[in-house]
Amino acid sequence: MSQETATRTDERTTTALAPWQAGTVGGILGAVVFGAMMAMQTPAVLEAAIPAMYGLEGGLAGTILHVSHGAVLGVVFAALLVAAGRSHLGAGSALVAGLVYGIAVWAVLAVVVMPIWLSAVGFGMAPAVPNVAVESLVGHAAYGLILGVTYSLLAR
Repeated sequence: MSQETATRTDERTTTALAPWQAGTVGGILGAVVFGAMMAMQTPAVLEAAIPAMYGLEGGLAGTILHVSHGAVLGVVFAALLVAAGRSHLGAGSALVAGLVYGIAVWAVLAVVVMPIWLSAVGFGMAPAVPNVAVESLVGHAAYGLILGVTYSLLAR
């Protein structure tokens, strides 16, 4: 006698990522673009200021840290969207959400936290608080736009 056993297999028909994964990828891509802008406009930030926050030196350390910050902040972006019940945004809404988020990250982290942190670790060129720099605002806005659009494309 033969026996037949039915086994159900789930078939994935989309390439959507979990929100945290989409946020990570979007954050990395946004940070890479922002990092390229920074390397051209304000290289000392990548080469000295960012690594100094962790007691390190050099552009490679600064770039790795900057992209790591971008990835973590991308996960935070996704977590905020999930918490707000808005984890599946269209491209337009995600673009706006990313832009607002990028500007908020700039206002809190770049304008206030980073100069305080650099002063705390004894970085001699620590900027004053508030550290309002147009290049930084534009870079964070670009980060947010890329994060938002990438998130919307990957988290569908």
